[in-house]
Amino acid sequence: MGRVIGFELNSQDPKKAAEFYSEVFGWEVAEPHWDYWAVTTGMDVNSGINGGIGKGTYDYPHGTRIQIEVESMDEYIAKAKNNGAVIVRDKMEFDEFYLAYLVDPVGLGFGLIQKK
Repeated sequence: MGRVIGFELNSQDPKKAAEFYSEVFGWEVAEPHWDYWAVTTGMDVNSGINGGIGKGTYDYPHGTRIQIEVESMDEYIAKAKNNGAVIVRDKMEFDEFYLAYLVDPVGLGFGLIQKK
């Protein structure tokens, strides 16, 4: 079962967005890495998820996406495509994980993430 493990808030002014959420909700915002500011929304003893704020790309300049953790990126990309999803960004490799972005059949964007 895929579990939602994070979120992304995309903005063309991510620094301003980070300042807003930090001031209003007390979120801890890390220094940027690749135009992405990791966000901690609370203590791990409470329910909830962490995420990040990033500079929105040409294909997703503004909005919110959830990140769903899967055990096999390739398997879930295939399942999603077979059920009407469109790949926005195919499997990308980062230091500790793989990431892909898709859009479901009703137009909602989401990310798939697989830990290495």
